[in-house]
Formats: sequence, structure tokens, C-alpha cells
Amino acid sequence: MRTIAVFILMFVAAAVATAQNEQSPIVERNFAYLDWTLPNLDGSGRTNLRTFAQGKKLVMVVYWAPWCHNWEHDRDFVQSLFEKYKNNGFAVIGVGEYDSVSKMRDHVKSFKLTFPFVYESDNSADREKTVHFSQRREAGDMRKWGSPWYVFLEPGKMTKSGEILSQPVFVVNGELIREEAEKFIREKLGLAADGSAAARAKTNDVVEPCKETVSPMVTKIKP
Repeated sequence: MRTIAVFILMFVAAAVATAQNEQSPIVERNFAYLDWTLPNLDGSGRTNLRTFAQGKKLVMVVYWAPWCHNWEHDRDFVQSLFEKYKNNGFAVIGVGEYDSVSKMRDHVKSFKLTFPFVYESDNSADREKTVHFSQRREAGDMRKWGSPWYVFLEPGKMTKSGEILSQPVFVVNGELIREEAEKFIREKLGLAADGSAAARAKTNDVVEPCKETVSPMVTKIKP
């Protein structure tokens, strides 16, 4: 038994050592980000993104899946950004992908996420059928699942009508680099630089690339 335990510990250590994260910088991409109207996760109707953005200074759209550990790595930080800057014209909206609505709702409730959520897909089989898939491909994101994926919108620069909401747009093809993200948000909101941001930012831990969980256990599909 001791030999088996030692082997397991060595295997876990090796996996951690070779794990790769998906942190990515905020970059401006010249593609047409499309307006959307999607069902609210709480069942209260539908949200149109152009309407949602009205009156805001900066909107962060985050695409996520409840089983994705890359999203888990960012989740609490995203919530903290929302809480910190929501009174300064900053808004966050989550777009759920690739899992059942019930699991998305359980995730939001369990982790006490208070920004609004909608969902685009509720089945992993629809991955390549989603607008999310095609839009992030246009933005240069070649990951299989694309969770999390961020789009930053400046409502003052958005179109007033039509299918195209904004072009170009700032995106993050992976996890946020925390100090950079907060600096970017403060600049777009017209806030002074926060000298304590570097000290306050959590360590960007290394995590494995996002894989879909196919059962309640920790079994995942290889990307």
C-alpha cells in the first residue's frame, strides 16, 4: 500500500509540474463582434447585449463552462472585479456554454456569483455550432473549448443598431493576467492608477488547459 501511495504522489507531482495554464494578455482584434439576445440563466426572460451595455463605461463579457477548471481559476477574481468597480460604470455578464442549465445555476449559486448570467448552449455536442466558437476563432483563439474567453466592450464606441456590435474589440483568449486586467479596467473607467494592485493581485497559479468533465468524477476528455 505504501508503494502505491508513493506512486500516486509522484504521479500527481509530475502532473502539476508539467501542467500548462492558459493565461493570455488583453489584445485588440479586428473582427466584428456580433450583438446577441440570449436567455437569462435565472429564467427571467432574455437579455440583449446592446441594451445591457447602455449607460455603462465598460462591459466585460465572459464565456465560461461550469466544469472548466480554467474558469474556476478566474471565477473569484472576476467576482471581485465586479464588486469593486460596478459603481464606476463597469459591468460583467457571463455567457454559459457546454453544460446543462441546472449545472450552470448550481455553479452560480454555490459560488455566490452576483453578476448577471445568460447562456448560449446547454450541450457539449454543440461546441462547433455556437457563435462563441466562430467568434473566438476569428479572434485567434484556437483552444478546443475556449473557457474562459473574455470580450471587453466600450459602449461609447459601439454601434447603435445592426448585427455588428463592435469592431475592433479587446479580447482575452484564455485566463486573465490579473494585474494587467485590473490596470486595463481602471484606465477604461477613467480611474487613477492603483498602486496597490500588484501587491493585492493573487498569484497566477499554473493550471491545466480546460477539458470537459464527462461524469461527476474527475474524468476529463483530452483536448
